Amino acid sequence: MRRSGEALSPPHHVSTGEPARSDRSDWATLRRLFPYLWRYKWRVMAALAFMVGAKVANVGVPVLLKNLVDTMTPRPDMAQALLVVPIALLVAYGLLRFSTSLFGELRELVFAKATEGAARSISLEVFRHLHALSLRFHLERQTGGMTRDIERGTRGVHSLISMSLYSIVPTIIELTLVLTILGVKFDALFVWITGVALVIYITFTVTVTEWRTQFRKTMNELDSVAQSRAVDSLLNYETVKYFNNEDFEAGRYDASLDRYRKAAIKSQRTLSMLNTGQQLLIAVSLVLMLWRATAGVVDGRMTLGDLVMVNAFMIQLYIPLNFLGVIYREIKQSLTDLDKMFVLMEKEREVRDAPDAKPLAGRDSTVRFEDVSFAYEAARPILKHVSFEIPAGKTVAVVGPSGSGKSTLARLLYRFYDVGIEPPRSPAARGSLPPEGAAAGLGRPGAGGGRITIGGEDLREVTQASVRQAIGIVPQDTVLFNDTIEYNIAYGRPGAGRAEVEEAARAARIHDFIAATPRGYETTVGERGLKLSGGEKQRVAIARTLLKNPPIVIFDEATSALDSANERAIQAELKSAAQNKTTLVIAHRLSTVVDAHEILVLEGGVIVERGTHAQLLAKAGKYAQMWALQKIEAQPVL
Repeated sequence: MRRSGEALSPPHHVSTGEPARSDRSDWATLRRLFPYLWRYKWRVMAALAFMVGAKVANVGVPVLLKNLVDTMTPRPDMAQALLVVPIALLVAYGLLRFSTSLFGELRELVFAKATEGAARSISLEVFRHLHALSLRFHLERQTGGMTRDIERGTRGVHSLISMSLYSIVPTIIELTLVLTILGVKFDALFVWITGVALVIYITFTVTVTEWRTQFRKTMNELDSVAQSRAVDSLLNYETVKYFNNEDFEAGRYDASLDRYRKAAIKSQRTLSMLNTGQQLLIAVSLVLMLWRATAGVVDGRMTLGDLVMVNAFMIQLYIPLNFLGVIYREIKQSLTDLDKMFVLMEKEREVRDAPDAKPLAGRDSTVRFEDVSFAYEAARPILKHVSFEIPAGKTVAVVGPSGSGKSTLARLLYRFYDVGIEPPRSPAARGSLPPEGAAAGLGRPGAGGGRITIGGEDLREVTQASVRQAIGIVPQDTVLFNDTIEYNIAYGRPGAGRAEVEEAARAARIHDFIAATPRGYETTVGERGLKLSGGEKQRVAIARTLLKNPPIVIFDEATSALDSANERAIQAELKSAAQNKTTLVIAHRLSTVVDAHEILVLEGGVIVERGTHAQLLAKAGKYAQMWALQKIEAQPVL
């Protein structure tokens, strides 16, 4: 038969961009978990006490049943015994049964806070750590796989505690008590039969479970592949429709499901073999024990009550052991899932605050890039010795062809990456790195050069939080939360009231549109804001930045995805948002930057020209060529 939990085992895979590998042993994983539980040490001790009490009561039931049967054995004074002794024994039997359940429930009640508290602490720590990791990690990750790793790790805490504290440890306690009673009350052969049978049973179960783990892994990995393909196809619903590939996607999904079906059948065969072997061992050991007890009754060395007690002991022992294969596999899988989550927690941060980092002073919002060189990959440099200054309250625009490094400037200013750290190398080249650098996949600290300052303070010497608090951005691709318009605007400053949100919306010229919708500011924008048009999303992004009211603003290709009419309409809002702020404008369309105090032309990671719009046109260089080309493209076709 299928054991409880067998069909519901979570998929066992890693898909967070690169495999999360760990050489940590199961005991090391348990030691890693222990501090989270030991915060509730008094609850742990109380739960253990209740667990022992439950098992003592459970073992006492067969003993009491033996006395009840012996009392009912016909004797000359039977009539008097029926009036007193059986009633007392029956009441005691009922109390012991109730005590077993009561102590079990008290154990779970007392320990629930420790279990849930540990799971909450670990999940929150992972969540915070993931937000602290670099942009490089999040660009390479696979979100679905990573969230499944966290989900399985959290569930692994519950499963591990449930299976060990509520199944393994109580069974060991009960086994010890039963063997002690059998050894003291009867001959040693009872202990040997029970002990040898249990050793063979456990060895067989663990060996077969370890062997069939490979089939479970294959099945779970194929299940993950099938689910990933289904989710990926649904996320790209529009692309599937554009190319009329519904049948193609269904075929790929069906192929994955067929591979999963074959693996699941193979796994079920091995499970049936395990179950059959377990039942055979249980049957043989029960027959041997009952044969020995029956012979003792015939010889007069044992009573009928002893026979009943031995039978009850064996049944109570083998009921939990009957699920040992599932329990063992679940514990191993929970340890693996928990270890994956710990691997995420231990993943190195590429960008981290210095130990003595202080908040940005914020007295001056002048931004300087001083001889900055940067590369995402060692073999492909992006910026080469870039130097410029954005005076406080002024606007500097950066233009140039795609791939020239314009958006990289914004990422560096936000400290998504740090200058002065060599980017990751290929696996073959990592052998020359220090062990800690090679393990983390990072380059050598200090390689490269340049620095970025705000108000004269090197960004690497101040806290990341204070840097990002001082900067607002209207990105090229505005991604909104699947929540209300009010929530998305208020995200610029959590805790802002409705009046402040509306004021920011008016400044971004989106209030009238919001007010005209049936639900107003309570209108949900859909996943990634897809219910709004491009212009509406950009206005929400502008309102969000205005609400934040930072001294430094970045417009990263803020109108590149819009048509000319929407672009002109939003230009006024952008100019309003940049008023009296230190502004970096990254643009492809030159018409959006003509009013900038200085324009930088970036090509191949190098500043090839700089000056005002008029000065650059007068130079008749790269900028003038780009301007002329865009003017021609803007002319209507007759």
